[in-house]
Amino acid sequence: MRIIAGLAKGRRIAGPPGLVTRPLPDRVREALFSSLGDVSGVRVLDLYAGSGSIGLEALSRGAASVVFVEKSRSVTKTLHKNVDVVGLGGDVVVADVAGFLTRDSGTYDLVFVDPPYSTELPSVEAELASLVRLLEPGATVVVHRRYGGAEPDAGGLKLTDRRRYGDTELFRFEAGSKEEDTR
Repeated sequence: MRIIAGLAKGRRIAGPPGLVTRPLPDRVREALFSSLGDVSGVRVLDLYAGSGSIGLEALSRGAASVVFVEKSRSVTKTLHKNVDVVGLGGDVVVADVAGFLTRDSGTYDLVFVDPPYSTELPSVEAELASLVRLLEPGATVVVHRRYGGAEPDAGGLKLTDRRRYGDTELFRFEAGSKEEDTR
């Protein structure tokens, strides 16, 4: 894998050795970031970060900060190495996503949710519901799932795009304003 664009363009990053992970292929990350447009200055949350390829791509393209959340200690060793190789910062948090979301007090403009395909839809939906309170008005949430499954109910978020890339499907949601949330 490599960083596709920005300050760290061309830098190679590693996948966790010996583990079955499914980082987004370069072409899918490129299409995703093309569809997102300018990410300069945004605060990013990368849930189920794995190798960190999505958050590191955002940093390379000018994101202000990225928080990487990954529960596997062995995977976070590779994630820490990748953060060092790219050299643009990023905070790595070793935690279960559901637990992190209940404790975190940050706010985010862009969130990537990339759970293992085996994660049941109700779990993903519960995490999306927990996430809403951490989103800035107009924030974007991208959910990566296996193609052919049901669309996640992202309670409080509006589906704005749905794209298929082979066996991968990306759902893009947008947070409403705080005023809309109180109605």
